[in-house]
Order: sequence, then C-alpha cells, then structure tokens
Amino acid sequence: MAEASPGTPPSVRLPEDPLDSWKEIAAYLHRDVKTVQRWEKREGMPVHRHVHDKRGSVYALSSELDAWLQSRKPRLEEEEKRTPRVSRWLVLGGVAVLALFAVTYVITRVLASKNATRPKITSLAVLPLKNLSGDPTQEYLADGMTEALIGRLSSIHDLRVISRTSVMHFKDTQLSVPEIARTLAVDAVVEGSVMREGSRIRVHAQLIRGATDEHFWSESYDRDSGDVLALQSEVTQAIAEKVEVTVTGRERTRLVAARHVAPEVYESYLKGAGQLEKANGKDDLRESIRYFEQAIEKDPTFAPAYVGLAEANGDLSAIFVGGSPSELRPKVISAARKALELDPELAEAHALLGEIYQEQWQWTEGEAEYRRALELKPNDPSANLGYASWLLCQGRTEEALEWSRRARELDPLGVRGVGEGWILFHARRFEDAIRQLRSVLAVYPDDSEAQWFLGFALIGNGQSKEAIPLLEKTVSVMHRSPGSIELLATAYAHAGRRKEAIRLVEELKRLRKTSYVPTGAFINPTLALGQYDEAFFWFEQAYKEQSNILQFLKVHPFFDPVRGDPRFADLLRRVGLDQTR
Repeated sequence: MAEASPGTPPSVRLPEDPLDSWKEIAAYLHRDVKTVQRWEKREGMPVHRHVHDKRGSVYALSSELDAWLQSRKPRLEEEEKRTPRVSRWLVLGGVAVLALFAVTYVITRVLASKNATRPKITSLAVLPLKNLSGDPTQEYLADGMTEALIGRLSSIHDLRVISRTSVMHFKDTQLSVPEIARTLAVDAVVEGSVMREGSRIRVHAQLIRGATDEHFWSESYDRDSGDVLALQSEVTQAIAEKVEVTVTGRERTRLVAARHVAPEVYESYLKGAGQLEKANGKDDLRESIRYFEQAIEKDPTFAPAYVGLAEANGDLSAIFVGGSPSELRPKVISAARKALELDPELAEAHALLGEIYQEQWQWTEGEAEYRRALELKPNDPSANLGYASWLLCQGRTEEALEWSRRARELDPLGVRGVGEGWILFHARRFEDAIRQLRSVLAVYPDDSEAQWFLGFALIGNGQSKEAIPLLEKTVSVMHRSPGSIELLATAYAHAGRRKEAIRLVEELKRLRKTSYVPTGAFINPTLALGQYDEAFFWFEQAYKEQSNILQFLKVHPFFDPVRGDPRFADLLRRVGLDQTR
C-alpha cells in the first residue's frame, strides 16, 4: 500500500482543529514523534506552546503545517533520500552494535567542544514574515510586523541589523538562506510567519545561521490583537537573547516597552506606513497622510502615527514632488514634536527634526537631533544618511562619506550609493562621483535620482554635452519637475546652448504663476548663464524662503564663480556657515 504523503489529514479530523500533542502532530504528518520534534528544531516547523500550561504542552494547526510543508518540501524530500527507511527489526538489531560507538563519539565531541566556540553573531536580517492568514488583504500586517521587529532590533548597538528596504527584496524569494546571508553580509537570518484569526495574532519565528543554514531556535507567540506591541517586544527580546548579543540596561528597557493599542488604530497606522513605503508622487503621499490621520483620530496618544504623518509631509516638500516647504515644514515639526511628547525615545522623530532644523539652518539643533536618533537607533539608515548630509553641509566631506557608507551597509539594496556620489560631487571629486553613480545605474538603470545626480557630476567635470541627453531623459521621467528643468537648463548654459537654457528658465517662471516652484531652482541656471546680479536676486529670494539649496551654500561647486563676491560672504554669514567647524 502506498504511503500517505506528509500533511494528508486523517479523514476523522477537520483541518481547523488543533493538533493537541506531539503524538497527534506526528500522526497528521505520518511520521514518528522524534522526526517531527527534529523538524521543529531544525526546520522551523510551526508548533505552539500553551500559555500558562505545563512544560511541553504543545499544539499545532494543520493550515500552518501545510504551508510550512509546502515551503520545506524540497528540503524534506532530499533528507528522506539521504536517509532511506529500513526494517524496524534491522534497526533494532543494530542498536546494540551502534550504541557503544555512539557513546564514544558523543564523549569525544563533548570534550572537543570545550575548546571550540561558535562564531559570534554580530549581524542579522529579518526576512519578510509570511502571511498565513489565507487572506491577501492581510499582507500589510505581515509587512508591518516585519518592520516592527527590525525597528526594535535596530536599537541594539552591538548588532548590525539590515533595514526593511533591503530585506523586502527577498519577499517570496526562491534563494536559500546562505545565498541571502551572503548577499546581505549577515551572520544570521530570522524567518517566520504571521497569522490573524479573529482577534488573535500568532507569530512564528526562527533563527538560522547564514553560513551553515542551521536552525538553532524556533518559537511561536500568540496574543490578542490589542497586545500586538507586546507581542513584538516579546519576539524581539527572544531573538536578542538567542543571538547572545550584549544589550545594555537602557536598550533592554526600550525592547520591553509596549502598550495596548486598539486593533483598528494599528490597522490604520500599518496601511499608512505601507502606502508611504510605496509612494510615487503627491497622490500616494496624501493617501498615506489620510491613514495616519485616521489612526490619530481614533487614538491621539499613539505616537508612531505622528511620526508617519511627519515623514509623509516631509516627503511632500521634496523638490521632485513639488510641495511648498514653507507650508509643510511646520506640519512636520508639529507632528514630530507631538510624537516625542508622547514617546521621547522615538529615533525616527528625532531624525526628522534634525532634517528640518538643518533645512532651516539651525545647525546646532540639527546635529543634536541626529546624534540623539543615532544613540537610540544606530541601525537606522535614514539617521545615518541625515547625519552624513549635515556633515556635508559643514564641508566635512570625508566624515560624510563614512556615515553614508555606514547607511549603505545597513541597507545595501535600498541605499544604492547615490548619496556617496552626491557627496563626492561636492568634494569636487567629479570623476569619482561619475564612477560611483554609473556603477549604481549599471545595476539600476531606471534610478532617476542617480541619473539626476550624475548630471551634476558631469557638468562639474566639464562634460555638459554628455550630460544633456541624460538630463533630457530625467525631465521626461520626472514629469518636468522644477528640479529636473533647472539642471537641464544649467547643462544647456554650460554647453553654450543659451537660447535653450533661457527658454527653460522662462518655463520655470511661467510655472510659478500656477504652482509652487522653489526660488532656488533659478540660481544654478542664472549662474551658468553668467547673469550674476540676477543670480543674487534669486539667492535673496531663496534666503527668504529658506530654500533647500542653501543648505549646500558652503560646498556647492556651481556657486564657485561668485564665492569672492561680498554678497556671497554675507549670505554665508546669515545662513550660519561662515565659520569653520
């Protein structure tokens, strides 16, 4: 008679019924108890412990086992090929002979292990948790839980934690754990799943050594959806304990911190975060703002929603998007400060304030906020990049490069190296900048930001004619945003194509009548055209507006033609960048 395949449920049991013992789990899988216990330990098979019950009291759900089996089927089949089944009597007959050798082997290994230690885990990646709810609309919950675990683990100084942006590239991947670990340069990987059933949320997590694919810890957690933050805290503490990383008292306090949050509040927050993550333009950003505002309306004390609101408004003011900084910055500051009033240790809120203070030339306050963010969450790529930008504005380009590269280590697939190219441009290392940005575009040919920054570097290196076709493309891709038009006009001017440069400057002036155009967008083209008096008119307007471009007043190569002008020295003084730091 053919043997039933693992996972075929007995006819007397409904798939929704819990399997309440190792014996029942083994029967369901048509294997012995030792095999399924080994699968839990080494392969991360989802088995749950009853809370407040006696040690060893377990249960499993057939739906979870089926999903797990599907993901592990090739591995288990290979294991069975390597270990063919033999007659029970043959096995029993060999036990006596093998026992002596086994005991000798174990004693030898134990003695040898006294002088051997496993490699210390100093870096970690939390792979996207799988949604086992059977409902695709619950995907945001699994993604949110992934981000939450990464965020909490990122507060540990002695552990390098890869950011969410990079790990999401491995969602539903067919790559093995060792392949992923090599790509991200980490010692260990966390895999797991999330399942929502009614008002309960169940998380299963397992730790795997990247080099050996060894599963050395696995556990499941079950909580009411209102205790989702406590659930995140519990899982994070367990991971930190198992990787044996040093956690300071203050870090432990942050890991443990949790509060009750109504499910509908957390749901609105997660939807806002998901929308913000994939935002492509004003409409997406405004949609994320609506979700964050819904969460705040339902619970005005939920601090993370204010952070999301601040971040979305900040993104709206970017030059590529075209929102007004004078209108949006107060909203960012208000939301970030409210978040810190509710939770003073939210690193993301400190980093956002640092960015705004920098844009407003409050240099001391900006540095303090960045440093506080990095103290609270050293593994936050945004805080690392923000501080790199602050250092660049001060002319400390080598330090800026170090922090930018650190951000790239934390987010190797999200932080692509564009920021390094931007810093190299301001350091007047134009050929290095070109090389760096072209290496980014070799892997990500459609990265419009890398194309835009490459345009700056080519112009700086005297290759304006080569920059023009590239920038003509970015104008189209960026939907004729002010920043893209500005740089193309600058390239035309440097290439001697004055009429085309002037035509684009006039286009920017017409746009100002119907929509927001940063006054700083006129500075580079007019300087390139040699219209220095007009450029200083726009410098003054940019000063009144606190335009983003004036952050780089001290270092921007395109400003070199007027650095000897007393008007420029006065502008440097008023922006607070005249002193050597």
